[in-house]
Amino acid sequence: MKNILLVCNQGMSTSFLVEKMKQAAKEQSIEVNIWAVSDAELHENWEKADIVLLGPQVGYLKSNTEKVVGNSIPVTVIDFVDYGRVNGAAVLKTALEMIEK
Repeated sequence: MKNILLVCNQGMSTSFLVEKMKQAAKEQSIEVNIWAVSDAELHENWEKADIVLLGPQVGYLKSNTEKVVGNSIPVTVIDFVDYGRVNGAAVLKTALEMIEK
């Protein structure tokens, strides 16, 4: 099972995307654990994750987040268009590809 952590300002704006990602995973019979937290909760959650996906609105935190995780897991900013369209399948695909690298 893969663990995908999404981070945004309040942990709420990504909740729709989390649900769409879970739906896409279910349709593809992929076992994943996906959850969203606020940027303040990153420190308590990243060690449970295989990847950290930052919402575009907190993309400026990428280098700091990479320092926090010590480059032990991938950190990336979610594509703005996929985020805006709540394209759970595309974001899931990107996350899984980055985990496998």
